[in-house]
Amino acid sequence: MKRLTTICLVAAFAMAVLLYGSSTVLAAPQLGSAQSFAVLGASKVTNTGPTTIYGDLGLYPGTSITGFPPGQVSGGTIHGPDGVSQQAQVDALTAYNTLKALPFTTDLTGQDLGGMLLTPGVYKFDSSAGLTGALTLDFLGNPNADFVFQIGSTLTTASASSVNVVNGGSLSGVYWQVGSSATLGTGTMFAGNILADQSITLTTGADILCGRAIALNAAVTLDTDKISNNNTAQNFGSGRADFGSYGFSGGGAPVVPVPGAILLGSIGAGLVGWLRRRRTL
Repeated sequence: MKRLTTICLVAAFAMAVLLYGSSTVLAAPQLGSAQSFAVLGASKVTNTGPTTIYGDLGLYPGTSITGFPPGQVSGGTIHGPDGVSQQAQVDALTAYNTLKALPFTTDLTGQDLGGMLLTPGVYKFDSSAGLTGALTLDFLGNPNADFVFQIGSTLTTASASSVNVVNGGSLSGVYWQVGSSATLGTGTMFAGNILADQSITLTTGADILCGRAIALNAAVTLDTDKISNNNTAQNFGSGRADFGSYGFSGGGAPVVPVPGAILLGSIGAGLVGWLRRRRTL
């Protein structure tokens, strides 16, 4: 019986190595109930002009959502404030903290993202991050990869900048963890999920065609923008794809994120401890 137990434990450890040891999964968080939102504000949500949102629009704990109409919401509901938006804020904060705690793979502090071609990883900016021009994110066809941007303070894009995502899949994730506020310049075509500690401003014609704008403690300000949290269902005729990833949030069936290294360490430590105890019996 003891021999059988030992064999089972070793087999479990070997299986974990196969599943996680060579994986490039970065353990980026799923968004929980915040995944259904395209726009989620804290203090208020303000819109000017014919903004179009696909997905839920929400607010918590503030009470002021203005500009709808002329803004329009389809593929979702306006929640503000209610229990749904409250829980979404809780889940978004959990995701934000998980993103912030990930070990970075590349330090881009002081560099502009414009003109870069990046592959999956965790990219760190000690302070502000800027984008002038085009940024290309290439998933390399990896079904388990994520892009995470850890930004110490502000995220700012220049007018007519763009984030272009290629070779993704249904589990692809793109996350922008912003330490203070994010501002997308006029005509920006953005991709990914912005989780900002403070405010998010989309200036005139700035679109998030595959992703979300989530402000944890301040306002979301919109002006004649397009935002879709599910490009497979609605890409506003842009021709842009999220590869079935539900707005680069890891797909429509969230799973509990567990870093492979932590899992392996836990299994390994448990196995070693068990073997030591067994030898003393």
